[in-house]
Order: sequence, then structure tokens, then C-alpha cells
Amino acid sequence: MIIFFSFSIVSQTENRKKNTGFILGKIIDSKSKLPLDRVNIICKNKTKTFISGGITNKKGVFKINKLPLDSVFIDIQFIGYKTIKRTVLLSKNKFKINLENIYLEENNSTLDEVIVVTETTNVVQKIDRKVYNIGKYIHAAGTNSLEMLENIPSVEVDFQNRSINLRGNRNVNVLIDGKPSNLSSVQVLRQIPASSVKSVEIITNPSAKYNPEGMSGIINIILKKNTTIGFNGIFTLGVEHSINSRPSGSLNFNYRAGKLNFYGNYGLDLGKFETFSFLNRLDKDLSQDINFMDNSTSHYGKAGLDFYINDKNIISFFTTRSIAYTDFYVNTRIISDYNLLFDSQNLSLFDTKETGYNLDYKLDFNNKGEYLELEVNYSKSRNPQDDTITENINLADKTTNYKNSILSNNSFFLVNLDYAKPLKNGMLEIGLESKIQDVFHKINTDQLIETTRNLLIEPKGNSELTYNREIYSAHINLTKDFKKLTFQAGLRFEQFDLDGVFYNTEQPGLEPIDDKIFSIYPSAYITYSPSKKKQFQLGYSRRVDRPSIGQVTPIQEWTSPLSISIGNRDLVPQFTNSLEFNYTKTINKGSISFGSFYRKTQDVIGRVFSVDISNPDRQIISYANYNSSKSYGFEFSSQLKLYKWWVIRPSANLYIQNNQGFINNNLEVAKNSYFTARISNSFKANKKLRFSLSTSYKGNNENVLTKLDDFFLVNLAARYEVIKGNGTITLRGTDIFDGYKLNFSSTSPFPQVGQFSLEYSSVYLGFTYNFGKGKNRERDRKYRKENEVQESGSIL
Repeated sequence: MIIFFSFSIVSQTENRKKNTGFILGKIIDSKSKLPLDRVNIICKNKTKTFISGGITNKKGVFKINKLPLDSVFIDIQFIGYKTIKRTVLLSKNKFKINLENIYLEENNSTLDEVIVVTETTNVVQKIDRKVYNIGKYIHAAGTNSLEMLENIPSVEVDFQNRSINLRGNRNVNVLIDGKPSNLSSVQVLRQIPASSVKSVEIITNPSAKYNPEGMSGIINIILKKNTTIGFNGIFTLGVEHSINSRPSGSLNFNYRAGKLNFYGNYGLDLGKFETFSFLNRLDKDLSQDINFMDNSTSHYGKAGLDFYINDKNIISFFTTRSIAYTDFYVNTRIISDYNLLFDSQNLSLFDTKETGYNLDYKLDFNNKGEYLELEVNYSKSRNPQDDTITENINLADKTTNYKNSILSNNSFFLVNLDYAKPLKNGMLEIGLESKIQDVFHKINTDQLIETTRNLLIEPKGNSELTYNREIYSAHINLTKDFKKLTFQAGLRFEQFDLDGVFYNTEQPGLEPIDDKIFSIYPSAYITYSPSKKKQFQLGYSRRVDRPSIGQVTPIQEWTSPLSISIGNRDLVPQFTNSLEFNYTKTINKGSISFGSFYRKTQDVIGRVFSVDISNPDRQIISYANYNSSKSYGFEFSSQLKLYKWWVIRPSANLYIQNNQGFINNNLEVAKNSYFTARISNSFKANKKLRFSLSTSYKGNNENVLTKLDDFFLVNLAARYEVIKGNGTITLRGTDIFDGYKLNFSSTSPFPQVGQFSLEYSSVYLGFTYNFGKGKNRERDRKYRKENEVQESGSIL
């Protein structure tokens, strides 16, 4: 300390004698709140001529001496972050200026960052999430966003059930650019090409800043948005072939001129996808063969405009349009004692449309991270469905030959107001949110049904459901840094109002659904960084899962001829307390990460299985709330560059879960241990040619009703650059040994075995072309060259 203060006194004395001054400060990442090393500080005079400069040390601190006693213009630059400009006035009375903490914000669209990401998919660990930068990861090329998620650790895609699982749980909230959708997560992601995705954020323990819905957390898909000057973009065209061929294409473009930036995305995906399945009863000679074919044409478009009014004010607007036309065929045959008892062909026609609008205004009060942001988001969807069910053995039977007309209209309105203010070694965030969701569901049918009143045949009855939810919330989040420790704590206050009306000709006089719930959702994080290469993190949050429309609709819906699904209008939300621990270490050849979590859920929403009284060979599936459930798990992931030409990414997960359900009026509990593992390899043959090999294993999986056998997948891919690096040819083989076959067995309510075999094994050939980058790269090189020449003097 004596040496330090002596040096400081000498330094100040020298500055006085030489009529010079100095500046100092600390550079910090605005999100992670960690110091940034090797940030460039450039000092210029009034004529914008370089006079001095320097870089930050490992603690993010910089100090620049021998500056003239005059106005000094400062540029703070770091690759991947927005440049900050400051102006200071040095004088004899004020020759020392401490800029204190300066927060740099990530620039998600800088050209240099895009070039780096194309080499490999990297992972960034932040205080409350993991960010996977997709880049040009060749396993993702040409697929839609749903298939791309298969390559992300902790995430699983169940193509048979059309669901997304995070940490072994399907109660996950999927967002697109931080915005929810009226459509199901699977529907939306199938319509967005993987080439349009910039990164995937995995938020397993979201802070109070985020909406608390989703037991296992949030998956946020960040789409590409470039702001490079001029016109540029990426075009992709390809075809995937298995039993059927599925062409796809996408276009991403951007035009930046002056204060305006216009951008757009378009994706097209079409073709047939088949699934083959069978179920065999073990207690009698009864079997079901059910084959599905999904013939879809999907369009996804997004167009937006950014207006940079000045350095402090930005207005952004974008609109999205999602269209999907689907012919869904189901062929079912039931055979008993070698006799064909049931032969049905079902055709469902879907015409799904969703339109969204987003308006955002951001005011930066200064360059220190203080801002006010107002966001308005509105979306609406329309999903009509027409069913024609034909049973060929007895065409006159109106219980098995009928038509349905189903209408599902949803609207979603969201308003956010967020304010952030940097504090000394910290950040304060507060916000308000209003969310209104209106759902209208209507079914008209001419089907007749069997009743329990002496097995009479009666009209099934038409039905309508109006289900409106309003959520008003406020949050406060505080982050503080104490040398190697970072603390974050927050509270979210939420008022939930539900109004629902159900009408059915079979169930007159039903009472409206009315519920009002006030909840508090706390969150807390502690991050300890003993060095720049090690990080320990402990986090806690409270989450909620509200019943879905399908779970509350008290309407019999056909699942299979021997399986009927009915909702429960009395379901209440389930609440989860989640605790997790993570450790990340950077090593010479890459990084490794370990994690563990524990969750306890109250009022668990589970299933009810029972035998249909009117047909003893048919089961009825419904839902109910149970007392509580516990689950925990362990995770490992790593990225290692073993050689210059070989990068390996191993990951493994072990989840232990309690499943509950009523089977024939008896409460059953199953403790499930579920293990998964992946190994992805990337090989660089030369500057133009690259290969990848990935394998994944999914172990046995069990719930109260069924047991699923394990299976193993292998994928291969190659990428070759053409047209001076602007074009890429991709060849990919998915599940080359045809291992995606789901074998299962169950003992209740009937003993049976079965298999689902998906059209998953396929070959993809695609071409990608980057256009309009030549002038931008030349302009960027010129800018970089000028600054590097100036900076070299300060570094030396």
C-alpha cells in the first residue's frame, strides 16, 4: 500500500509539472457484471487525431497518463460489444478524472462476431443462463429449429409426442426473441429454419425479471438480425429425403442506410412425414396398427425496421407471419383372433395462421447502462380444423363415421415497461408487465356416442369454451459485485385472473370458471469467480405451470379408437421451487461444466387412466392435481479442442423423477431414473472441407403407465465451401442406422406392448450462399486497419 500511494503521489506530481492529466476506470460486462480484459481505450483530440490509448487488465481496470489539459474524446472498443464514446475536460484544477464503472453492452450483430461464430458453435455462461451460439454448425444446416434443438445439451425433442423437454420435463416455456406465441412450441419451431437462428438461450432457473411460467425453465430462440451498413443476407436451399422428400428454403436479408435498418426473414418447409405404430394386448388376442402421415407446407416470415433517432433514442418495429397448411392422415386397424374388427381412415385438414406485431422504444439516459424501455407485443392466431372419420366395415355407424369442425382462436397482448440503473458495483432493474390472453375453442360434430344409460346411442353434442386470462405483474432485481462474488436477488409480484365459460349440449347448467390468485415469485443467485477460469454458481427460483387448454377442455377428444382424452375444468396451477448449482472451468483446450438441480412441485398436474364403462377395451385419459412431487438431476457438458483440426463436445445428463397418476382409481407412483448422453465431433480437413460425427444415447424412461426402451442415434455431416467462401454445400445423414424406434410396454389399465417407428432416418443435401458482404468486409477492414494503426502506438 505504501508503494502504491507513493507511486500515485509521484505520478500526480509529474502530471502537475508537465501540465498533463490522466484518466482511469473499470470496464464491466453489462449482463454478467464481470470485468472485461483487453478492452481498447482510444483517446483523441478535438481534431479526432489519436493522442494516446491503452487496454484494460484482467480486473477490467485501465489508466492512461500524459493526456493534454484539454478536451479529450474517448472511444472504448471491444469485439462483440457496442462502442462507447466519452468526452472529458482536463485542466490544472481537474487533471485526474475517474470514469468509475463503465458497462459495455453486447453487440449481437457485429460483422466480426458473425465471422467468429461460423467457425464453431460456442457456449457462453452468464449469471442466469447458458447461451449457445449456433453459427454455421453443420448438424443444424437445413433443418428447422425444432430439429436443431436436438444438438443443445439439456434439451430433448420428443418427435412422437410433439413436445420439447428441458431437464427431462416438458413443462418448458419456449420464446422467440423473448416473445411468446399463441401456437404450440413445436408448431412454431417447425416453421422457423435453423439457418435463421443466431443463438439459443437456456434459462433453467429464470430470475424474477422473467415470466414465471414453465417448471423446467425457458428456451429463448434468438433470430439473426444484422445491422451491417449496406445490403447483405444469406440464402439457403435444400432437400431432406427419407421415405418421403421434404424440400426447404430460407432467406435472411438486411439493409442499413444512415439511421434506418430494415431486415427480414423468410422460411419455407414442406413435405410428408410418416409414423408407424402398433399396440398388442398381452391378456387377449387384440392388436392395433396405427399409421400417421403429416403432409404440411409451412411458411414463416418476419420483417422489421429500426430507427436510430440519435445516440440515446431507438424505435423498433417488426411483424411476423406464420402459415401452415396440413393434411393429417391416420389409418387404424384393430384385429382380434385374426379377424378385422375396425378399419378406419381419418383425414384432418388444418389451416393455421398466426400474425404478430411488436413495437419497442428504448431511451438510453447515458452510456453507463441506465435506460428505459417500453415494449408492446400483440399476436393473434386462427387454427380451424376439419375432420372426416371413415370406418370401412360399417359405413352406416354414426359413432365411427362422422365429421368434426373445430375452431380455435387465440389472441395475446403484452405490455412491458423496464428501467435499469447502474449502481456502484451493481445494477438495479425494475419493471411492470400486463398480459392478456383470450382463447375461444369451438367444436361442431355430427357424431353419435354410446352412453352408460343401457348403452343408448345419443348425439355427442357441440361445445364452446371461452378461456380468458389476465396477468398483471411487477418485478425488482438487484445485482451487486463484491470482488470475486456477484449477488443477484429479485422479487416478482403477480395477480392472475381467470374467467372461463364452457357450454355443451350434453352438460347444461355448468358454472363459469372463475379464479383470482396473487403470487410472489422470488429468485436469488450467487456467483463466485476465484479466477477468470473458474466459476461457481448457486441459484433459486419459484415457478408456475398453469393448466393448458387441452387439459381443462371437458370435451372427449379422439386419441385412438381405444383411447379417449377428456380435460378437467377444475385443475389448478402447480407451483415449483427450484434450486441449482453449476460449476464452469476454462482449461487450455476448452471448457467443462457440471451442474445439478433439485425441484419440488406442489399441486402436481398428473394423468388419470381408467377403463371406459361403455367399452371395456377402451381407456379414458384425463388429468388431476396431486399433492407434491420431487425431482433432481446431474448434468455435464464440455467443449474441447483436442487438435487444430478436431473439436469434441461431450455431454451427459441423469434425471431422477417421481411420476404420479391414478390408474383405475388407484394412485400409482413411479420413480424414474433417466440417463442421456451425447458426443459431437467436428473435424477440419482443410480450409474448405469440414466433417462432423455425433452420437446420442437415450436410456430407459418410465412413467406410471408405460416403460420406454433405450435407443442410440448416429449422425454424419460434411460441409464444403465454394464461390470464394461465400457458398457452402452441406451433406448430412441423420440417424444413419435407423435407431429412432420407441419400444414400450405397460401393465395398466391393460397389459400391452408396442412400438412407434418414425421417419427420422434421412439424408439432407443443401446449399447456402452469403451475398452482399464484399463491400461491407472491405469497409470493415478499412475501419479496423485505421484503428489498429492508432492502437498499436498505445499498446507499445
